[in-house]
Amino acid sequence: MIPDGFRRGRPFNPYDYQFEYLASFYLVKGSARWVPADPILGSAFVYRRGLLVDPQKKGKSPLAAGHICLEGVGPALFAGWAGKDDGFACVDHGCGCGWEYPYQPGEPMGMPWPTPLIQITALSEEQTDNVYDALRPMIELGPLADLIPKTGEEFIRLPGGGRIDTVTSSAQSRLGQRVTFVPQDEVGLWTAGNRMTKVADTQYRGLAGMGGRASLTTNAWDPAERSVAQQQYESQATDIYRQFRQPPANLSYRNKVERRRIHRFVYAEALRENGGHIDLDSIEAEAADMLERDPAQAERFFGNRLVYGQGSWLREGLWESRKRQVAA
Repeated sequence: MIPDGFRRGRPFNPYDYQFEYLASFYLVKGSARWVPADPILGSAFVYRRGLLVDPQKKGKSPLAAGHICLEGVGPALFAGWAGKDDGFACVDHGCGCGWEYPYQPGEPMGMPWPTPLIQITALSEEQTDNVYDALRPMIELGPLADLIPKTGEEFIRLPGGGRIDTVTSSAQSRLGQRVTFVPQDEVGLWTAGNRMTKVADTQYRGLAGMGGRASLTTNAWDPAERSVAQQQYESQATDIYRQFRQPPANLSYRNKVERRRIHRFVYAEALRENGGHIDLDSIEAEAADMLERDPAQAERFFGNRLVYGQGSWLREGLWESRKRQVAA
């Protein structure tokens, strides 16, 4: 359910970009084989990790909350290839919403985790609250309340003994647990300096041991900081799904007309004129205000571009340009 605003309590229907991210995250390998006595977990999927980079207030937190609901009680694991008359029914798993899905022969089927352990992770408690505060009403306002009757202030207990926790760099005792899913929020701020790079590595090891996976969300990062987001985006690994829709490079963010074109491009289906929740004039007003004080941050947060911060010792592209000149 939509957690807040005038649409609070209505069904949460993902935008196209949100659906694209989830569909790609759950893409199953054609070579996956199903053994009921020993089901394969994360390795059944093409991607062991996903990275979504989008501008401020486009809907990353509600998407993460919906993703958590799926990993907590939904068919998040591969359960073999469908045959004739196979299907999934929520009622078989204790949910009374009445939803059913008839599989087409050859489609990958899904099943829930038996004991999910989910850690909503961010740099600060305020940032974990962005996801957690969307998650609680998403559960409480809809049929998931039948499966999850109590959503606490600090954690949520799931059927089968599972749970959802919030974690920051200060919660060292929770790191290294046998996690099955880790939504990592604003990883563009996770650096070695604030110890979040170590947190990420610890969680990835825990996920590997359990066959779990991670989903990373963030605004565009400062390339001078070598954040977790940047490391994952630039990694040579082919099993990381990266969704980062960047505006045309020829448009200038300082030009008001072109800036509006940039915003229209990166917010796209989330704009109110397209049936979404984002007011383009409000975004423009906030971006113009921030542009006066911190133009690089404004362009990263609202323009979804990789721009070096004001404290960088080299302007963007200078080092690479000099390397090309020397090589020539």
